[in-house]
Amino acid sequence: MLTAIITALFAISSISAQESLSVPEAQSIAIDAYIYGYPLITLDTAKRVMTNVETPTNMRAPMGQFGNMRSYPDASMKDITGPNADTLYSMAWLDLSNEPYILHVPDEKGRYYLIPIMSAWTNVIAAPGTRTTGTNPHDFAITGPGWKGQLPKGVEEIKSPTNMVWIIGRTYCSGTAKDFEMVQDIQDQYSLVPLSSYGKSYAPPKGVVDPTIDMKSAVRTQVNSMDIESYFKKLASLMNDNPPPTEDAPILVQMAKIGLVPGKDFDINNLSSEIQEALKSTPATAQQAIKDQMKDGQKDFNGWKELIVTGFYGTNYIQRALVATIGLGACLPKDAIYALTRLDNKNQPLSGSHKYVIHFDKGQTPPVKGFWSLTLYDDQYFFFPNPLNRYTLSERNAFKYNPDGSLDLYIQNSSPAIDKVDNWLPAPEGAFILMLRLYWPKEAVLNDLWMPPVVQQIE
Repeated sequence: MLTAIITALFAISSISAQESLSVPEAQSIAIDAYIYGYPLITLDTAKRVMTNVETPTNMRAPMGQFGNMRSYPDASMKDITGPNADTLYSMAWLDLSNEPYILHVPDEKGRYYLIPIMSAWTNVIAAPGTRTTGTNPHDFAITGPGWKGQLPKGVEEIKSPTNMVWIIGRTYCSGTAKDFEMVQDIQDQYSLVPLSSYGKSYAPPKGVVDPTIDMKSAVRTQVNSMDIESYFKKLASLMNDNPPPTEDAPILVQMAKIGLVPGKDFDINNLSSEIQEALKSTPATAQQAIKDQMKDGQKDFNGWKELIVTGFYGTNYIQRALVATIGLGACLPKDAIYALTRLDNKNQPLSGSHKYVIHFDKGQTPPVKGFWSLTLYDDQYFFFPNPLNRYTLSERNAFKYNPDGSLDLYIQNSSPAIDKVDNWLPAPEGAFILMLRLYWPKEAVLNDLWMPPVVQQIE
């Protein structure tokens, strides 16, 4: 069905836009198209950066290989926005156009882990992990949209609708030296092998480094700085190998009116000079619309904005773009709930010029089957460098509880009193953002029966 739709789109795009489109209509279509394609282009840019190495180094690795972080990420991490500092990442990128890959997950021995597998459109297509598949060893075959064939006995198929796939594994670590070693041993056992090499001796090839790829600028910066012609050319090309689902037909019909069709080279010169000029402002306008979705499109609890749709988006393109902007690689709600805030109890922006406390009554810390954490980011959703190298507070911290069993967490720029340091999350001098993560949330969270407490300004 999609093939027939795309064929029709070629015919639509051949009609002269100068005759059939007004400038406002073209602008509206371009903004929608920009938002629609944002996660696909962001993921491709991240892939280019993170696979542009000869051998695995931290989270970067050649295609078809795991890159493992051996410790929690720090403030230098700019490959993905909104990273967590609670688990050790194991990431890999696949190209399924030639053949499937076999993913091996070892015996986790009861440890919490999660390995979401994402399509090129940032939808989670499978989430092997403690919640879904348990902690025993498993082998999965990740197959592309056009693959048909036989799989080895005992291997479970995960069908991807796109040839580009991102694996973003997370393995819980308590932070002790011994536990780091144990998790690193698990990471060494995560493996990917092409189907044709399964059961055989296999040595992954070295990667080829492309010196023209920007390895220093943050991925989001690279995407946001693209001009509209380059952006749409890239989008048209990427949609050829990573076909949109059939439910995207309505927006594809609209996009074809400006000559944007999967697999067809986008030529902005086919549009009138007036439309070309008008489309120059598309990136800035669309990026602002994506930011506004954080304010207007989420649940609001005590000043916190809960991301209500993550991991799978259907035709909610603006939400999908927002998550790609602030938390690329977000999980399904059953695996993780994300709540964010920029505001305190006085409805003022969070700033290091003030001091704050988050108070949990006894027994009212976040109800989870996995774990919870509170993370602080600067106003760009990256970690803030601080003397403690502490970017998060979580259950692994040795908190000091109040005599009545309640818990206070302190968020401020300067160090609190010595008896409060264990509960201190360092803040920058300026604006910052807080994110509360609840991994494997209990029903009370999913049904809105538990809400995060307000961030109280105390000074």
